[in-house]
Amino acid sequence: MISSLILSLKVLAVDVPLLLVIGTSLGWLLARRNFRGKEALNLLIFLPVVLPPSVLGLYLLMLFGRLPFMRELGLLFSFPAAAIAPLFPSLPIMVQSARSGFASVDVGLEEAARTLGDGELAVFWRVSFPIAKRFLMAGLALASARALGDFGVTLMIAGNIPGRTQTLPLYIYSRVEALDLAGANMAAILLTGVGVMSLLLVRRMEGAHGGAS
Repeated sequence: MISSLILSLKVLAVDVPLLLVIGTSLGWLLARRNFRGKEALNLLIFLPVVLPPSVLGLYLLMLFGRLPFMRELGLLFSFPAAAIAPLFPSLPIMVQSARSGFASVDVGLEEAARTLGDGELAVFWRVSFPIAKRFLMAGLALASARALGDFGVTLMIAGNIPGRTQTLPLYIYSRVEALDLAGANMAAILLTGVGVMSLLLVRRMEGAHGGAS
C-alpha cells in the first residue's frame, strides 16, 4: 500500500497546481467574459460530470492512442497518464467553484480599481482573487479529493501497474480481486478520511464566509 500511497501523493503534487491554475483561469473566463463559443466551452468542461468514467476513459484512450503526436509522447500506461487522468473528472468541480467565486465579486469594485489606474492583472490580484479566494480554496479541496479517488479514467488510460500507475483506488481494486479485504479496507479508510477532511474544510470555509457577511 505504501508504494500506491506515494504514487497517489505524486499525482496530487502534479494535479493540485494544475487544478488551481487551469480551474481558476477557466472559472474567471466563464464568469467575466462573453465570447463566441462560450457555451461550447462550458459544455466541454462539464461533460465529464455526466459521462461514465469508462466512456470518458475510452475517449481519452482513443485520443492518446490515435493521434500521432500523442502516441509519440508515450503517455498511455505511464505515470503521466496516471497524473493526467484525474484532471478530467475533477476539473469541473474547480471550475464551478471558481466561476461562482468570481461571479460573486462586485463589478463596481473592479471598476473602481481600474479608475485608480490598476491594470487588469492588478485588479485580479488586488480585488477579484481575494474576494473569490474562499470559493477557490473550497473548490480546490473538493477537486483534489476527487482526483485522489479517481478510478475509472485512470484504469482506462494508465492501467493498474504496481509501482508505476497503481494509485490507492486501483490498489483497493487489486486487493479485492485478491480477496485481501483487510488490505482493501486500510486503503479505503485512508481515502474516506481524506474525503471527510475535505468536506469539513469546505464547511469551515462556508461558515467563516457566512460569519463575515
